[in-house]
Amino acid sequence: MEMAERQEMKIGREDPQARGPEAVRRAFANQVAYCRSNGAPVTAGICEGLHRLLEGERGGAVMRRVRKWQGPPLADALPLRIAGGLHALHLDGAEPDLEPVYAGQRTTRMADLLADVIERHEPFLMPWLDGPPQTNEAGRSAAFAAAFLWLRARGLPGRLALGEIGASAGINLMMRRYRYDLGGVRVGPPRARMRIAPEWRGDPPPAGDFDIVGAQGCDIAPVDLADPRQALRLRAYIWPEFTERFARLDAAIAAARTFPPEIERSAAADFVERTLAAAPEAGVTRVVMQSVVWQYLPPAERERIEAAMAEAGARASAESPLAWVALEANRESHRHELSVRHWPGGPEWTRLAVAHPHGEWIEWSG
Repeated sequence: MEMAERQEMKIGREDPQARGPEAVRRAFANQVAYCRSNGAPVTAGICEGLHRLLEGERGGAVMRRVRKWQGPPLADALPLRIAGGLHALHLDGAEPDLEPVYAGQRTTRMADLLADVIERHEPFLMPWLDGPPQTNEAGRSAAFAAAFLWLRARGLPGRLALGEIGASAGINLMMRRYRYDLGGVRVGPPRARMRIAPEWRGDPPPAGDFDIVGAQGCDIAPVDLADPRQALRLRAYIWPEFTERFARLDAAIAAARTFPPEIERSAAADFVERTLAAAPEAGVTRVVMQSVVWQYLPPAERERIEAAMAEAGARASAESPLAWVALEANRESHRHELSVRHWPGGPEWTRLAVAHPHGEWIEWSG
């Protein structure tokens, strides 16, 4: 893996903190391209229809709020907030006019259809703009598993203590119960009910094994999978094109009911600082991990996390190392990038792979 590309962790060349009407338009255009590039034509069509609505006056108070968005629309994932609300209406059976849209039937009047729906369901849709999307996805944990194998091949201990920021419902924290096939390299319990086998491109990751001895996470708004309404919110953020994701979510819900993941309500920086302040255990690799969360964090919070990681990394040793594993979106390439840092020995970011945003495929960089 010496040829793995070293890079900074960033979200393409788009400014994720840009604000104003032009930034709103670019955010919707970017989301359309992102969905098309990742095999999601239905979601792309919905976002394109919403993009067209930006230029008019239809859509009531919901679209007025979107047009005058005060925050950074790209970092806030504004298009997916309203798209998630629309999908929830469809999943609940509350809006028959959306049925042909989600069945994949093309329409020449998408913008008008969406405007009608938004105006009819304004009280329901408005709260969906209040918080970021929850896109917890078990398929993404395959990238984490591959990164753990790479760390093992670099000589880090295979006993791992995981700390996930932006853990949402904690689906990735339960990955010790999943079985993976990563380009022919298999890892995880052989009898696991959840089996994840992404399309693998390139050489397989290093063969080996790891043992997750602890897994804790944080989120500013944790999702309780036992609550049907909160579970519906997660389903609404699943792109309808990927039906297998619904099956994985159902399996994760069943797993959470038998042994819930450990998630605390906390800001990411507070969690990282508190976790890394504890004395490390010899023979255990501490891993801070994240997927599609960095863009949602304010710059000041990112700086705190980076400072805490650097400080803890300076104290790390071969017996008690520290690793940082990130699966984040590149808004220019419309791909997710799997990047890793570890201390001692690898304080720079190393890009290991690019991946489908929901785990359909992984392209290894070996």
